[in-house]
Amino acid sequence: MHNILILGSGGREHALGWKLDKSPLTDKIYFGPGNAGTAEIGHNLDLSPLNFTEVHNAVREYKIDYILVGPEAPLVNGITDFFRDKEVKVIGPGKDAAQLEGSKSFANAFMDKYGIPTAASVNITKQNIEDGYDLIDRTQGPIVLKADGLAAGKGVLILEDKAEAKRQLKAMIINTKFGKASEKVVIEEFLDGIEFSVFVLTDGEGYQILPVAKDYKRIGEGDTGLNTGGMGAISPPPFVDEKLMKKVRKQIIEPTVKGINNEKFDYKGFIFFGLINVDGQPKVIEYNVRMGDPETEAVIPRIKSDLMDLFVKLHKGKINKAELEVKKKTAATIMLVSQGYPEAYEKGKPITIDQSIEKSLVFHAGTKKKDYDTVTNGGRVLAVTSFGKDHHTALKKSLDNISKIHFEGMHHRKDIGFDL
Repeated sequence: MHNILILGSGGREHALGWKLDKSPLTDKIYFGPGNAGTAEIGHNLDLSPLNFTEVHNAVREYKIDYILVGPEAPLVNGITDFFRDKEVKVIGPGKDAAQLEGSKSFANAFMDKYGIPTAASVNITKQNIEDGYDLIDRTQGPIVLKADGLAAGKGVLILEDKAEAKRQLKAMIINTKFGKASEKVVIEEFLDGIEFSVFVLTDGEGYQILPVAKDYKRIGEGDTGLNTGGMGAISPPPFVDEKLMKKVRKQIIEPTVKGINNEKFDYKGFIFFGLINVDGQPKVIEYNVRMGDPETEAVIPRIKSDLMDLFVKLHKGKINKAELEVKKKTAATIMLVSQGYPEAYEKGKPITIDQSIEKSLVFHAGTKKKDYDTVTNGGRVLAVTSFGKDHHTALKKSLDNISKIHFEGMHHRKDIGFDL
């Protein structure tokens, strides 16, 4: 049996811990730092995922066998390299491979090298910003600006107005709108289609494809308003059929894994492919090197296989020999968020969850314990996941059970899956 430390504090980490808790191969689960929900299935530790010395002290004190890295920042900052040759196995790639998420220009160069379909792009810095202005003038249709580095999911702008696009390019590069992340900006071709997310667990040679999902980022109904970390997800989206997935495997997954192998990247973990279906042809919008949130809360509950067993096989280089069984039912996840999110919001609002909730899973995200109460502690507070024969029935269950949850200013979208 194995002790596992899950780094992070969101709904993704609660969902992963919930699944690992069901494995006979799991002994104790620790979360760093975790939330009020993770405290009910494991032990929360007061540590920062970016303080590798704190993490290492916890590994020694609690005899941790595996570290599962939830968010991207520790991976991009080299946590896997830090623990290489130490007494623990990390689920997540090394720093070099983590640049697939940490740098848009790095990812685009990788895709170009290995013939992986994506948008045409140009890199712009302070030195060639005038070229960026010229490119904006020549561009037909919407202009896509991407901060090269990590910007907490907020570094992508899609703009129709050319003058505004030039202002935003200047704000990103000259005025450091996203800090160091936008010292370099990638101007990309706009791809018109419907987005979806594919998740793979790979040991750098073999891989297993996890359930597919589609998430919804904007705060308002009908995908309007500001971008958020994610307001809900559906798994599987009905338009992702076997014909499309065959193209995804052949044109995107296999050349990506081959490229990881050719580059001799240390990669034992998840690849999240943010994809778009353009007239039946899948193209990559972005790579992530960890699971997404809130997709995890829809994807992980659909996996019937033992997740801890998958992690053990992953580190033995035998992921190809693992058996991955998936529930056929559709999962629908709806996020409950604080009033004002994704802009300023208040914390510390008491949460009540009726014990009569049935046939839905409630994953904690931005929550914490305060005395005997559970209170809000973030913009995205809870994720409610339900199953159904299709996304309509699954969503109805989630919405019915959301009526049994209360905190001041609670907001959620009622139209997740509206475009399916």
